[in-house]
Amino acid sequence: MKFLACTDMHENRDALRALVKRASEPDIDFVVCTGDISSFGNGLRTVLKAFSDLGKTFYVVPGNHEEGRDFEGIVKAFPHCINLHLKAASIKEYVFLGYGGGGFAMKDANFRKIARQWYGKFKGKKIVLLTHQPPFGTKLDWLGDRHVGNVDSHDFILRIKPKLAISGHLHETVGEMDTLGETKLINPGWDGMVIELN
Repeated sequence: MKFLACTDMHENRDALRALVKRASEPDIDFVVCTGDISSFGNGLRTVLKAFSDLGKTFYVVPGNHEEGRDFEGIVKAFPHCINLHLKAASIKEYVFLGYGGGGFAMKDANFRKIARQWYGKFKGKKIVLLTHQPPFGTKLDWLGDRHVGNVDSHDFILRIKPKLAISGHLHETVGEMDTLGETKLINPGWDGMVIELN
Protein backbone atom coordinates (compact mmCIF):
# COMPACT_ATOMS: atom_id res chain seq x y z
CA MET A 1 0.00 0.00 0.00
CA LYS A 2 1.53 3.28 -1.12
CA PHE A 3 0.01 6.72 -0.58
CA LEU A 4 0.88 10.39 -0.75
CA ALA A 5 0.70 12.43 2.47
CA CYS A 6 0.60 16.24 2.48
CA THR A 7 -0.37 19.20 4.63
CA ASP A 8 -0.49 23.00 4.87
CA MET A 9 -0.53 23.91 1.19
CA HIS A 10 -2.72 26.98 1.95
CA GLU A 11 -4.13 27.05 -1.62
CA ASN A 12 -0.62 27.42 -3.09
CA ARG A 13 -1.22 26.67 -6.78
CA ASP A 14 2.33 25.49 -7.53
CA ALA A 15 2.32 23.10 -4.57
CA LEU A 16 -1.14 21.85 -5.55
CA ARG A 17 -0.11 21.16 -9.15
CA ALA A 18 2.98 19.24 -8.02
CA LEU A 19 1.01 17.18 -5.49
CA VAL A 20 -1.73 16.32 -7.97
CA LYS A 21 0.88 15.33 -10.55
CA ARG A 22 2.61 13.00 -8.09
CA ALA A 23 -0.70 11.60 -6.85
CA SER A 24 -1.72 10.79 -10.42
CA GLU A 25 1.15 8.32 -10.83
CA PRO A 26 0.01 4.69 -10.93
CA ASP A 27 1.98 3.66 -7.82
CA ILE A 28 -0.08 5.96 -5.55
CA ASP A 29 -3.22 4.29 -4.18
CA PHE A 30 -4.74 7.29 -2.37
CA VAL A 31 -3.88 10.64 -0.72
CA VAL A 32 -4.08 11.77 2.92
CA CYS A 33 -3.95 15.40 4.04
CA THR A 34 -3.76 16.83 7.55
CA GLY A 35 -5.37 20.20 6.89
CA ASP A 36 -4.78 23.86 6.13
CA ILE A 37 -5.41 23.27 2.45
CA SER A 38 -7.03 26.72 2.27
CA SER A 39 -6.23 30.21 3.49
CA PHE A 40 -9.02 30.82 6.01
CA GLY A 41 -11.41 29.01 3.66
CA ASN A 42 -10.23 30.68 0.44
CA GLY A 43 -9.35 28.15 -2.25
CA LEU A 44 -10.89 25.22 -0.36
CA ARG A 45 -13.13 24.07 -3.20
CA THR A 46 -10.33 24.51 -5.75
CA VAL A 47 -8.04 22.17 -3.83
CA LEU A 48 -10.77 19.59 -3.21
CA LYS A 49 -11.80 19.60 -6.87
CA ALA A 50 -8.22 19.12 -8.04
CA PHE A 51 -7.79 16.02 -5.89
CA SER A 52 -11.30 14.68 -6.55
CA ASP A 53 -10.76 14.91 -10.30
CA LEU A 54 -7.90 12.40 -9.97
CA GLY A 55 -10.40 9.66 -9.22
CA LYS A 56 -8.38 8.47 -6.22
CA THR A 57 -9.64 8.78 -2.66
CA PHE A 58 -8.50 11.95 -0.89
CA TYR A 59 -8.76 11.60 2.90
CA VAL A 60 -8.57 14.99 4.63
CA VAL A 61 -8.98 16.49 8.08
CA PRO A 62 -9.55 20.23 8.57
CA GLY A 63 -6.77 22.48 9.72
CA ASN A 64 -7.30 25.58 11.82
CA HIS A 65 -7.78 27.49 8.52
CA GLU A 66 -10.84 25.35 7.79
CA GLU A 67 -12.41 25.61 11.27
CA GLY A 68 -15.68 27.52 11.59
CA ARG A 69 -16.81 26.53 8.10
CA ASP A 70 -19.14 23.80 6.89
CA PHE A 71 -16.16 21.59 6.13
CA GLU A 72 -18.24 18.40 6.12
CA GLY A 73 -20.78 19.82 3.70
CA ILE A 74 -18.15 21.29 1.38
CA VAL A 75 -16.11 18.07 1.25
CA LYS A 76 -19.23 15.98 0.53
CA ALA A 77 -19.72 17.88 -2.73
CA PHE A 78 -16.62 16.20 -4.16
CA PRO A 79 -17.13 12.50 -4.87
CA HIS A 80 -13.61 11.22 -4.19
CA CYS A 81 -12.97 13.36 -1.08
CA ILE A 82 -13.61 12.09 2.44
CA ASN A 83 -13.60 14.22 5.58
CA LEU A 84 -11.88 11.94 8.10
CA HIS A 85 -12.32 14.29 11.09
CA LEU A 86 -13.64 12.28 14.08
CA LYS A 87 -13.84 9.21 11.84
CA ALA A 88 -12.06 5.96 11.07
CA ALA A 89 -11.40 4.41 7.66
CA SER A 90 -10.32 0.82 7.14
CA ILE A 91 -7.81 0.60 4.31
CA LYS A 92 -6.54 -2.92 3.78
CA GLU A 93 -5.26 -4.12 7.17
CA TYR A 94 -4.83 -0.58 8.55
CA VAL A 95 -7.24 1.73 10.36
CA PHE A 96 -6.78 5.44 9.60
CA LEU A 97 -8.04 7.72 12.39
CA GLY A 98 -8.58 11.43 11.73
CA TYR A 99 -8.76 14.50 13.95
CA GLY A 100 -8.42 18.03 12.60
CA GLY A 101 -8.25 21.61 13.77
CA GLY A 102 -6.88 22.75 17.07
CA GLY A 103 -4.49 25.59 16.37
CA PHE A 104 -2.15 25.94 19.34
CA ALA A 105 -4.36 24.39 22.04
CA MET A 106 -2.18 22.09 24.10
CA LYS A 107 -5.17 20.30 25.65
CA ASP A 108 -8.31 19.19 23.83
CA ALA A 109 -11.27 17.67 25.67
CA ASN A 110 -12.95 16.70 22.39
CA PHE A 111 -9.88 14.77 21.31
CA ARG A 112 -9.77 12.97 24.65
CA LYS A 113 -13.40 11.95 24.22
CA ILE A 114 -12.96 10.45 20.73
CA ALA A 115 -9.60 8.96 21.75
CA ARG A 116 -11.32 6.92 24.47
CA GLN A 117 -13.76 5.54 21.89
CA TRP A 118 -10.97 4.76 19.44
CA TYR A 119 -8.92 3.02 22.11
CA GLY A 120 -11.85 0.77 22.97
CA LYS A 121 -12.56 -0.08 19.33
CA PHE A 122 -9.12 -0.22 17.74
CA LYS A 123 -6.59 -1.23 20.39
CA GLY A 124 -4.25 -3.83 18.91
CA LYS A 125 -5.00 -2.83 15.29
CA LYS A 126 -2.51 -1.41 12.80
CA ILE A 127 -3.26 2.31 13.07
CA VAL A 128 -2.29 5.45 11.15
CA LEU A 129 -3.24 8.62 13.04
CA LEU A 130 -3.90 11.83 11.10
CA THR A 131 -4.01 15.06 13.13
CA HIS A 132 -3.54 18.67 12.15
CA GLN A 133 -1.63 19.50 15.32
CA PRO A 134 1.62 17.67 16.05
CA PRO A 135 1.97 15.77 19.31
CA PHE A 136 3.73 17.54 22.16
CA GLY A 137 7.41 17.06 22.96
CA THR A 138 8.82 16.01 19.59
CA LYS A 139 10.82 17.45 16.71
CA LEU A 140 7.52 18.16 14.97
CA ASP A 141 6.24 20.67 17.54
CA TRP A 142 9.46 22.57 18.32
CA LEU A 143 8.89 26.26 17.65
CA GLY A 144 11.84 28.52 18.36
CA ASP A 145 12.59 27.74 21.99
CA ARG A 146 9.70 25.55 23.14
CA HIS A 147 7.30 22.73 22.32
CA VAL A 148 3.84 23.88 21.22
CA GLY A 149 2.12 20.61 20.25
CA ASN A 150 -0.84 18.79 21.71
CA VAL A 151 -0.39 16.88 24.96
CA ASP A 152 -3.53 14.77 24.47
CA SER A 153 -2.46 13.38 21.09
CA HIS A 154 0.99 12.71 22.59
CA ASP A 155 -0.57 10.64 25.36
CA PHE A 156 -2.89 8.82 22.95
CA ILE A 157 0.01 7.86 20.70
CA LEU A 158 1.93 6.39 23.63
CA ARG A 159 -1.17 4.49 24.71
CA ILE A 160 -2.48 3.05 21.43
CA LYS A 161 0.88 2.79 19.60
CA PRO A 162 -0.01 3.66 16.00
CA LYS A 163 2.41 2.49 13.32
CA LEU A 164 2.49 6.04 11.98
CA ALA A 165 1.26 9.50 13.03
CA ILE A 166 1.05 12.22 10.38
CA SER A 167 0.54 15.87 11.31
CA GLY A 168 1.24 19.38 10.07
CA HIS A 169 0.35 22.88 11.29
CA LEU A 170 3.90 24.11 11.97
CA HIS A 171 5.56 25.30 8.77
CA GLU A 172 8.86 25.49 10.63
CA THR A 173 8.97 21.70 11.03
CA VAL A 174 8.02 20.67 7.49
CA GLY A 175 9.86 17.50 6.52
CA GLU A 176 10.71 16.60 10.10
CA MET A 177 10.48 13.01 11.28
CA ASP A 178 10.71 11.61 14.80
CA THR A 179 9.54 8.72 16.92
CA LEU A 180 7.30 8.70 19.96
CA GLY A 181 7.44 5.38 21.74
CA GLU A 182 6.98 2.85 18.94
CA THR A 183 5.33 5.32 16.55
CA LYS A 184 6.96 7.00 13.57
CA LEU A 185 6.00 10.69 13.28
CA ILE A 186 6.13 12.81 10.14
CA ASN A 187 5.22 16.30 8.95
CA PRO A 188 4.99 15.79 5.16
CA GLY A 189 4.57 19.48 4.35
CA TRP A 190 3.18 21.00 1.17
CA ASP A 191 5.69 19.13 -1.01
CA GLY A 192 4.27 15.86 0.29
CA MET A 193 5.85 12.52 1.14
CA VAL A 194 5.22 9.14 -0.43
CA ILE A 195 4.67 6.50 2.23
CA GLU A 196 4.62 2.75 1.77
CA LEU A 197 3.13 0.47 4.44
CA ASN A 198 3.32 -3.31 4.44
